[in-house]
Amino acid sequence: MKCPGQDWRFWKPGDVFDTQCPKCGGRVEFFKDEVRRKCRSCGHEIVNPKIDFGCAQWCQYAEQCVGVVPDEVKAKQKDEQKDLLRERISFEMKKYFGTDFKRVNHALKVARHAEQILKIEGGNPLVVMGAAYLHDIGIHEAEKKYGSTSGQYQEKEGPPIAKGILKRLNVREEMAEEICDIIGHHHSPKEEETLNFQILYEADWLVNIEEDGISKDREKVEKIIGKVFRTVTGKKLAGELYLTSLRK
Repeated sequence: MKCPGQDWRFWKPGDVFDTQCPKCGGRVEFFKDEVRRKCRSCGHEIVNPKIDFGCAQWCQYAEQCVGVVPDEVKAKQKDEQKDLLRERISFEMKKYFGTDFKRVNHALKVARHAEQILKIEGGNPLVVMGAAYLHDIGIHEAEKKYGSTSGQYQEKEGPPIAKGILKRLNVREEMAEEICDIIGHHHSPKEEETLNFQILYEADWLVNIEEDGISKDREKVEKIIGKVFRTVTGKKLAGELYLTSLRK
């Protein structure tokens, strides 16, 4: 029996498509199941930009069917899986906070700033974004147990809740541990911290500067930049918050 994904009888419009050669700009026709094809104009070899090898991860006949999956395609799939996992962590955060839109919006803003810093400074995207979405996850439990949203109580209650979420999502243990470690002291950095921690720490401060109205006070912003920020990107973003507040 032929795999349905490879059987032309099951194909739909769009499964045969044109793409542009990145080298010469020529037209290259692809069938959806082709891994790569050479441009007729310049001979440049192009990897199918739309190919999906999802079945190759579990099918025992994958190698006979599609051959060896190119490394660049594997890397793309790995990135897509990480993006999906980050989305699921974000969803779990929203589900946990429910109608507490203040906490949800705060976490989403921290995540946006963290992603901006990540793109320039590097770091582990899953660890940083996981910590960004879940950094305040212990706040409700802290309010229930201690009647306080103090950082020390959040840091105490957050890691066990985050650990449960990450375990349900099958996040690798070492990454889950690092995320929980960041959550467990994100208000109180040590003398030496990892880049992943620093990005989350700066992203959280960027949101606090904005939400607390500090961005309009140049002296306070400069003081916080000198004390908190170590990455070039974080310092730049903090400075931009002050400039933006002047235009409002």
